[in-house]
Formats: sequence, C-alpha cells, structure tokens
Amino acid sequence: MTQPFPFSAIVGQEDMKQAMVLTAVDPGIGGVLVFGDRGTGKSTAVRALAALLPPIDVVEGCPVNAAHPKDCPDWAAPNAGKIIRRPTPVIDLPLGATEDRVVGALDIERALTRGEKAFEPGLLARANRGYLYIDEVNLLEDHLVDLLLDVAQSGENVVEREGLSIRHAARFVLVGSGNPEEGELRPQLLDRFGLSVEVTSPRDIATRVEVIKRRDAYENSTEAFLKKWRAKDKALQKAILAARAALPDLKTPNTVLHDCAALCIALGSDGLRGELTLLRAARALAALEGASAVGRAHLRAVAGSALRHRLRRDPLDEAGSGTRVDRIVAEILP
Repeated sequence: MTQPFPFSAIVGQEDMKQAMVLTAVDPGIGGVLVFGDRGTGKSTAVRALAALLPPIDVVEGCPVNAAHPKDCPDWAAPNAGKIIRRPTPVIDLPLGATEDRVVGALDIERALTRGEKAFEPGLLARANRGYLYIDEVNLLEDHLVDLLLDVAQSGENVVEREGLSIRHAARFVLVGSGNPEEGELRPQLLDRFGLSVEVTSPRDIATRVEVIKRRDAYENSTEAFLKKWRAKDKALQKAILAARAALPDLKTPNTVLHDCAALCIALGSDGLRGELTLLRAARALAALEGASAVGRAHLRAVAGSALRHRLRRDPLDEAGSGTRVDRIVAEILP
C-alpha cells in the first residue's frame, strides 16, 4: 500500500497544518473543522499527520485499540496476553453511514435468549485513540453530527437498546471538512469543534506549480520523494512528542488568562468554550515551540482558528469573521 503524502511536503495551507499539529500535541483541544475549496489538501493533511505520528501499543484483538487488557470492554474477546503495535488509526465516516454503523449494534436476540452481551463495534470503536475524519461534514445528518460531537466531548460511546447498555472508550480527534457553498453547519455545532480554519486555492502561479511538481514526484517517483521528506516529518514527529511531554510543566501567567477573557468578551463569544479552547491551543503552540510559558504571541497566533467560528453573525459587517477576529486581536492584544 502506498504511504500517505508527507505532511511536511504539503505546500502552503499553514493555518490548516498548524491546527492539525496542535490537536496532535493536545487532542483535548477538540478537533478541527476545515472549510474551503475542493482539492486544497484537506483529506491529504489529516492522513499525512496521522501517518507521521508514532504507532500505538494496543491489545491484540481489542476492538477499541485499548493499551492495556483492563481497558478492553467486557463484551470484547481480546488476546489479553499480547500487546502489538499499530499505526495511529484514521477512520473515514461516509455520508451514507447509518447510526448503527457509526456507534455499533447490539444483538438483542442473542442477549435475550442466551444472556450474552453481543455487540458489533462501529466506526467510533475503531477510531479510539486516533482520528475520525468526516468529509463534507456539512452534509451529514444533524442527529449523527450531534451524536459524534457528544461522544468526542465525553470520550465514551454509549449504546442503549431495549434496556441493555454497552459502553466503550471513544477518544479521538474529530476532523471535519466541507465546502461552504454546499451548506453550512448549525452555529451550535460549529462551536463544538475546537479549531476552525478556512482554506483556499493558491492564487499565484509559483505556488500552484510547486503543488503540481510535488504531487507528480509523489505519484511517479514515490520512494525517492518519501525519502526526501522523511527527515522533516521525523523532526516534526519529535517536536510533537516533545511538546506532549512538556505540556504539564508549561507555565500559564495570569496575564494570559486575562487576555483570553478580554478577547472573548470583545468578540462577543457566547459561553466559556472560546476561552478554554484558546488557552489550550496557545499552550500547545507554546509547548511545540519549546517555550517555558504561554505568551501573548501564542494567543495571537491561534486566536483566529480558535474563535472565528464562535462569533455571532453581524449583517452589517461584510468583512467576515476572520477579519473581525484579526481586528479585535490587534486592538486587545497589541
């Protein structure tokens, strides 16, 4: 099987790449929503990022990728004595998927006649400790989107049928992509994604030519191309792992907390999810850069992706939410 396109070789789209790397440093940020033109590298980026992350240790036969036998659910039948290594899972959720396909299905007849918990795991089980990718998320049925975001928030999938209940871990980075021309997500769903970025097709000839060159080299001289970019991907992998290790010891000054609150108040962001996500993203960026403490520069760098999708629509402001965030950031965080 051909290896994914190297993450470091993706041309441009810096906001998208930064957002995805930050969720790799701290999955608790809450996932990434990527809106933009078709063919701008959205699906390529998520597969490339997952591919450069180190393999995970899992119990052989465990359907939820548990790292230890005690974490395997009681309805599973893993090989409890064997730990194997697997690539970080990246699971695609197709638009036509049924709820049972997503969350899993209980065998009610077997449960009632034999008294056994018979459960067929769904996509959420397979995505545990990895990524769940939804292309055209704005076209997904609302009840499925609600379900996915609730599970992504709680880290647990609960399936209840006819008085029977099945639970299993479901912690994953949720990545959704779509084209805004084909429909928009409801505001309350937008708010549940940690980060949001907008991608566009490059407008200058030099950038487009470089995209063509790299894609052509990847398809026609795959081994040489992968070897060329392997060192940069390895360096990024080391930086992500070092940032994960550094997060617990990172200092967060009170002035940074004040800046988070002041910025969200000035933008009119509802609730406190904006401040919390802004802080987590800034901490992840600070750790990635090797800083000992979070600073105002880190807040400025992630404010757009953390807050632009949380703003109320202003019919009198034609500049767009991204421009509004940039303007307020310049005023509040000079």
